[in-house]
Amino acid sequence: MHFSDLGLMAEIQRAVAEQGYDTPTPIQQQAIPAVLAGHDLMATAQTGTGKTAGFTLPILHRLASGPNDRLTRVARTPRVLVLTPTRELAIQVEESVRTYGKHLPINSLAVFGGVGINPQIANLRRGVDILVATPGRLLDHVQQGTVNLGGIEIFVLDEADRMLDMGFIRDIRKVIALLPKERQNLMFSATFSPEIRELAAGLLHKPVSVDVAPRNTAAETVTQRVIETDREKKKELLCHLFATRGWHQVLVFARTKHGADALARTLEKSGIKSAAIHGDKSQGARTRALSEFKDGKLVALVATDIAARGIDIDALPYVINYELPNVPEDYVHRIGRTGRAGMEGEAISLVCHDERGNLKDIEKLIKRNLERVVVPGFEQSAVATPRPPQPPRGQRKPQHGAAQPKTQAQKAAKGSGRPAQHHNGNRHR
Repeated sequence: MHFSDLGLMAEIQRAVAEQGYDTPTPIQQQAIPAVLAGHDLMATAQTGTGKTAGFTLPILHRLASGPNDRLTRVARTPRVLVLTPTRELAIQVEESVRTYGKHLPINSLAVFGGVGINPQIANLRRGVDILVATPGRLLDHVQQGTVNLGGIEIFVLDEADRMLDMGFIRDIRKVIALLPKERQNLMFSATFSPEIRELAAGLLHKPVSVDVAPRNTAAETVTQRVIETDREKKKELLCHLFATRGWHQVLVFARTKHGADALARTLEKSGIKSAAIHGDKSQGARTRALSEFKDGKLVALVATDIAARGIDIDALPYVINYELPNVPEDYVHRIGRTGRAGMEGEAISLVCHDERGNLKDIEKLIKRNLERVVVPGFEQSAVATPRPPQPPRGQRKPQHGAAQPKTQAQKAAKGSGRPAQHHNGNRHR
């Protein structure tokens, strides 16, 4: 099948061809006709399957094939709303809209927290056809009266599972309550838990179901390996791998914000151009780091799991798990950043004694034993080195990135479904 077989208008096919694509991915083959036909959609799809184009292409077609006066009037209220869990994903989706809609008179905008609201207000006043937003900042605009959701014709809930993980369920329900009753709904999720299915039941009307990413599977094009070593040898081992393997674009996962910063500094001192991204970084710093990484100016990007959502690089060759995630499913999300669009990728996990249980859980989840590799000089000791002694509970000094005592604002936010505001007034998204 080719994109020309899907019934998309010539302007969209031209933009797709300019990106070098000819054959739609499995989710695009199934989702595009369903969206074009006006059906609600419930799609199970991992990141990297082409799901973003799977909904942006038919949405652009539906908007542009309507009455011309809908696209030429000056004062526009949004006709499409795409709700995403993170800033990075909002930026990625809006870039996709602009890329594939470049030959169409359609305006788009991404709004998210962590940056000033006034430029967003100015852009909304100019008129927007497709609005991509994170939940909290969207509700900020609603509260200030700077956006009207009364004209939404198509609503997309992207990465619904991550939305629930991040505590946005109440915000999602508030947004849905503001939308017109008659609309098309599209829901995308990597997994469909009972909570997700309950949300889908209340949102979708006779949906078409698309399942192109069996739960908890990794791309067949990703080579997965484990290097067992000691905890205290990991940093030196990682620098050794960079020095001996000629790596040029590597996404490295750390478990904590503090750990990501420390690891990026270590790599920099070893002459490896690096940066860290996590929730405490400003939006400007995160956008700049992502841009430099995509452009090849950074050799390594060290990320936490939530910050990495939305990183979309077609030809990313390597993912390194410097530390294994606590949640086995997050391993699948991590390594899914490489091996995309049929290209080969490699995922290497550095595993110490403390993480053997995590590794066992991951292997049980993906139903395979991962290949073990030995790097001379960094072999794992027969016995684990004891962890540094910790002060008794209640006497520990709070670590950067560690759990802190709840503030009054955080206590008030508990149960509201919305993250508490930080001291600078920007919500963490």
